[in-house]
Amino acid sequence: MKKLFVLALAATAIFAQAQTFPGTKPISLAVPFAPGGPTDRVARDLAEAMRKAMGGSANFVVENVAGAGGSIGMAKVAKAAPDGHSLLVHHIGMAAVPGLYRKLTFNVATDFEYLGMINEVPMTLIGKPQLPANTYRDFENYIRANAGKLNIAHAGLGSASHLCGLMWQSRLKATEAMTTIPFGGTAPAMNALVGGQVDMMCDQTTNTTGQIEAGRVKAFAVTTAKPLSGHKLLKDYPTLNDMGMKGFDLTIWHGLYAPKGTPPAVLKQLNDALKIALKDPEFIKRQEGLGAVVVTDNRVEPANHKAFVTAETAKLKIAIDAAGKYAD
Repeated sequence: MKKLFVLALAATAIFAQAQTFPGTKPISLAVPFAPGGPTDRVARDLAEAMRKAMGGSANFVVENVAGAGGSIGMAKVAKAAPDGHSLLVHHIGMAAVPGLYRKLTFNVATDFEYLGMINEVPMTLIGKPQLPANTYRDFENYIRANAGKLNIAHAGLGSASHLCGLMWQSRLKATEAMTTIPFGGTAPAMNALVGGQVDMMCDQTTNTTGQIEAGRVKAFAVTTAKPLSGHKLLKDYPTLNDMGMKGFDLTIWHGLYAPKGTPPAVLKQLNDALKIALKDPEFIKRQEGLGAVVVTDNRVEPANHKAFVTAETAKLKIAIDAAGKYAD
């Protein structure tokens, strides 16, 4: 009887919390990276759009919790009170961390509530301007002819460029053909590529479009399953899928997460607000300015979002294991 009474009290408390959510307490959007980067900008745009979606009653704040490939920010949210006031905005690193880190204090699959996808950003394979190759096929042949002499840059462990490089090298079966050069961010990695100190990189259009348009780097292919026919600059570049890497489809996506155990009614409120935010014309415009496409398919639903991340986790783990280089 006492146990039933306690359970009844807990259920009543959860119901009351859902009825009063969000209340006066701010809703924190944790970003597991430093301020100013693409994920930080997505989170700040989303915070404003969701504030409007919730009738202006919710106060959203963005908190940058950088470090360890995003895992520090992830751990903070996983261990936060499950009341809807501590959320996580994360990119494809959400799916990469389980492969990169063999010892984690949290479980990506079981310690989060999946609220929905936000956007996707295509990626491009680019090279230094001095490379003799001008097409992807020539580029691939050049790599094979110069095995062991070339290098590929990335913006740091767990970064978009790191993950894309791993995937591409794994499919090319060229993990030993080039040396990986890590940098402390996209800007120094791109500067080294433009200056010819490194040979190649794979990064999101957010960072590469301006450099390609200015002729400071060479572009060879895009990483989406289909050509970017709607992209003025990149519409004529082939996909890696079309170049023989069947099924290659990699974008830098963002999703929204809450701690496991957040009340269902609160999760529904947040998911409803997310869906409204993703249709906000100002939010869409800002995302397009980042080179991102706002998600409109069923991945805005929690179950489909989780299924997608699960599949991405398995895909990335294959590439990470093939490289044999881990973060711990």
